[in-house]
Amino acid sequence: MILTIANTKGGVGKSTLAVNIAAARAILGKKVWLVDGDKQGSSQTAILIRSEANIEPGIACSHFPDGPVLRTQVLQQKDNYDDVIIECGGRDSTAMRAALTLTDYLLVPFVPGSFEVWAMEDVVNMVKEARSIRDNFPAYSILNRADTNARSKDNEDMVAAMSEYAEEIPVLEHMLYSRKAFANAAGSGRSVFEMKLKAHEKPAKEELEKLLSILF
Repeated sequence: MILTIANTKGGVGKSTLAVNIAAARAILGKKVWLVDGDKQGSSQTAILIRSEANIEPGIACSHFPDGPVLRTQVLQQKDNYDDVIIECGGRDSTAMRAALTLTDYLLVPFVPGSFEVWAMEDVVNMVKEARSIRDNFPAYSILNRADTNARSKDNEDMVAAMSEYAEEIPVLEHMLYSRKAFANAAGSGRSVFEMKLKAHEKPAKEELEKLLSILF
């Protein structure tokens, strides 16, 4: 399966999600290829750190910020892997547009904040364009780094704003909360399943496990 994690808005945790998902699938015995389509190359750096630390299983990773190159390489190599995880975005890029013409599943993360939803219209338009030239593919948005404060209405407000575009990109009921465990794991090229977590951090494993059950 080809899973694309993308958003034209930066700072929504695309790399953190991509690395956690890729590493989680790898430790489940899947042959995984993580394709970093962002010029910043954060996912590639994380997997390099994993490799240098000799963490097993190893994860294949490539950096293709150029759309035509990404498309060509993924088409040529995708059958060699169980899962291809593509991470791209941060802006309207050729890599993101190329990924949308290939993907089997699109996941669009957002974080609480009044400015975040502005990017949704851009993503929806790109999804419409991609669907006009290929078979329909499922696309969902997810609230990432959700507020852990039960009294806060930020999560509720953001989901409501995301839901305005639910006809094209439905909102997953499941959300991932703002937990350092996700970022700490991704920073070392790992998933939270591979980390020794403190008691208050352990819900991160349950949240990622639930997301994997939805995606795969």
